[in-house]
Amino acid sequence: MKSIIIDDEKIARAIVERHIVNNPDLSLTGEFSNAMEAIKHLNQHSVDLIFLDIHMPNFNGFDLIQTLKSPPKVILTTSDKQFAIDAFEYDCIVDYLVKPITKDRFNKAILKASTSSKTTDINQNSTDIERELYINIDRRLIKLDMNTIKLIEARGDYIIVKTEEKNYTVHCTLKKIQEKLPEDLFLKIHRSYIINTQKIIDIEDNSVLIGNDVIPVSRSNRPNLLQRLNLL
Repeated sequence: MKSIIIDDEKIARAIVERHIVNNPDLSLTGEFSNAMEAIKHLNQHSVDLIFLDIHMPNFNGFDLIQTLKSPPKVILTTSDKQFAIDAFEYDCIVDYLVKPITKDRFNKAILKASTSSKTTDINQNSTDIERELYINIDRRLIKLDMNTIKLIEARGDYIIVKTEEKNYTVHCTLKKIQEKLPEDLFLKIHRSYIINTQKIIDIEDNSVLIGNDVIPVSRSNRPNLLQRLNLL
């Protein structure tokens, strides 16, 4: 994998460079002391993996990721553990290395990067781990079994994830969470609702009953719903 290092500390860059040189799966194509230099490079060259420091003057690591239209895989390198939850929000981030970086931990991150897709696509697989969803609640990551999710409702900048046990309010868009859900289990039936089709109790006219919730079905989405049902 072609990789670059972005870190304002020379010693930190040298340590990551040494790890890269000793890993046969990696090649170093550039190292940069600031984000702006790296962006110029990325606009002209393709890269498979970025080793990215979070704390940099004027333009931090998260700012850089948001600037890139289609970011490659990213492994964060930082002395600060508190940004791990923030990193969870970015699909391109495959691992989070806390300095000082050991050889074993570095190689484990590379293995994760080499076996993961550029953007994690849960829709393509059905393994147990891919049926799990982590949601950010008050800076805690709570694991949900997707099979227990009944429906998801959009409310402004938030969504309500309703499970068999509990309801969760998450700062997220319906579109973003839809990208994380397996298509064989979930279906968007209205601009404000995604449902677990396995949880449908009844369908009448333009609504479905899931638990105690009556969910509207938009006219444009009704054909998709009917196609998913095993009708007599």
